[in-house]
Amino acid sequence: MSSRVHVIDHPLVQHKLSLMRMKSTSTSAFRNLLTEVSVLLAYEVTRDMPTHQVTVETPMARTSVPMLDGKKIVLISILRAGTGILDGILRLIPSARVGHVGLYRDPKTLTAVEYYFKVPREMSDRDAIVVDPMLATGNSAVAAVERLRETRPRSIKFVCLLTCPEGLKNFHSHHPDVPVYTAAIDSHLDEHGYIIPGLGDAGDRLYGTK
Repeated sequence: MSSRVHVIDHPLVQHKLSLMRMKSTSTSAFRNLLTEVSVLLAYEVTRDMPTHQVTVETPMARTSVPMLDGKKIVLISILRAGTGILDGILRLIPSARVGHVGLYRDPKTLTAVEYYFKVPREMSDRDAIVVDPMLATGNSAVAAVERLRETRPRSIKFVCLLTCPEGLKNFHSHHPDVPVYTAAIDSHLDEHGYIIPGLGDAGDRLYGTK
């Protein structure tokens, strides 16, 4: 496996992902599972985040302890399905700032079309974590990161639930320096740009739409 791709194969992640794959899983259960998996993914994604020392008073003594600077972390959600992962990570890092990239996939060309972009100001000293459940064709991820690069964040990581070889190849042909964190790399894309075996359309399953 490439050092640019990190597969989170923790048993809890894999178990919950298996439940999400089942077409019988309800919208509410799918939503809850995505939140739970997102918390577990965030644990791995933030493993190398820098900390700084602060002085605190315990009930017993004054001491120096490490703290994560949550305000330096920006979670960038690719709308609409990215919100499902965003909610889970915010439970773990509630002080993180949040940005949004609105993209939709042209059904004929499968290219990403931007309709919204909003991130915090002064991104140069911030670490950005871009989130979207599916890295399928990779076109939305490529477009989102390209747009984000214009703000010059200190670092960029991409987090998804599922991906495939075609999506990873496309993404890293444009952004070879951006690591991808995922729960699974599935077999391939079908002719409509969906991941196989996958779990269907993450946005539709998350929000109960068709």
